[in-house]
Amino acid sequence: MVDTSLPIENIDRGLRYLFLDFNAYFASVEQQERPELRGKPVAVVPVLSDTTSCIAASYEAKRYGIKCGTNVGEARAKCPELEVVQARPKVYVAYHEKLKEVTQRVLPIEEVCSIDEVCFRLLGDERERERACRIAQQMKETIRKAVGDTIKCSIGIAPNRFLAKVATDMQKPDGLVVIEAHDLPHKLHRLGLTEFVGINRRMEQRLHAGMIFNAEQLCRASRAELIKGFGSVVGEKWWYMLRGYDLGPESHPRRSLGHSSVLAPELRTDDGCRDVLLRLIQKASARLRAEDLWTDTMDIGVSSPVRSWHTHIKMPPTQDTISLNEFFLKAWQNRDFRQPRKVGVTFNSLKKAEHVTPSLFDQNFERALLNKAVDTVNNKFGKNTIYLAGMQRARHEASEKIAFNKTWLFQEGKGDNEILSIPDLQS
Repeated sequence: MVDTSLPIENIDRGLRYLFLDFNAYFASVEQQERPELRGKPVAVVPVLSDTTSCIAASYEAKRYGIKCGTNVGEARAKCPELEVVQARPKVYVAYHEKLKEVTQRVLPIEEVCSIDEVCFRLLGDERERERACRIAQQMKETIRKAVGDTIKCSIGIAPNRFLAKVATDMQKPDGLVVIEAHDLPHKLHRLGLTEFVGINRRMEQRLHAGMIFNAEQLCRASRAELIKGFGSVVGEKWWYMLRGYDLGPESHPRRSLGHSSVLAPELRTDDGCRDVLLRLIQKASARLRAEDLWTDTMDIGVSSPVRSWHTHIKMPPTQDTISLNEFFLKAWQNRDFRQPRKVGVTFNSLKKAEHVTPSLFDQNFERALLNKAVDTVNNKFGKNTIYLAGMQRARHEASEKIAFNKTWLFQEGKGDNEILSIPDLQS
């Protein structure tokens, strides 16, 4: 974890990372693309319906208490002049690619963390506070000149990535916060527990059970108390991170893969849910094959404000669309929901092909050639050139979405989700 051959006080805790977080990213891109939206409260939604929820809100909208997850009907009640716009994933990915190119004019990217977050490593004299702040200001100015005035970002500079990310949330929008070793831990004391990356409401309750109720107690806790509070050895990692020690990069293998879709009003029926779920299974299984992954569990969910339904399906390892459909349709017989609004499919326990041991009687490997042929035809002639008959009505539903933890759009066929080009404003 750390170099334990050195006394803890001798491990360098100088500035090492610059973390950039684009503020209200989806809404800011919409305001940049559409000048008539600038200065106005804007909410970005998956579909144009008052029964759906906002996936992003501009800072003008946030002043009314509108945020990610707010129901559109409630948002309109809070702010009658709210501008509601449908999400455009291709545009957000295009701006993401442009912003990567622009920021690298100032400093090489260490890691792209999400659609709206980028991490940079500071080297040599870049680690000096004054120089690091000049780099941050240069980055902001370069973004403004090349991409636009509405694309604001908050920048955090700290001894490790964790604290640099935390710093971006301490001053928004358009902030610049530096956390140095001598600022710790008192500079963190004013934060709420859930303002720390990695502490959600559930983890907050666990920490409360361990008698940790605020940031000051979190920072003061011993390694043993943090291990107890977090319920695992991850607590020791937090002890180091909170004190500014750089633990180096982590590797997180993919554990799940899935897709969800907000239902259009005409598909909020039993048959509509089934057809869209079949569409999602085809899309997600194509991704499994593209990434050479197999799954042995599938979660199906139908969300509703009245009665939702969820089922967990265990099966032999597969990446075969037909087999997945068969398991789904069998489980579908036990459905129990009312007034559906959203559906989703998630594959868990993902494994690479070399870690899968097939049964001698398993059809999945026999069908591999069929799946490969279907994927090849769609990649050559276009998305949905070949599809299963059961998703006839829904084959154009469930277009690719761009969640904040994604930076790309999956291509199901030739010409699908081609990335736009964003020119410099000065060109």
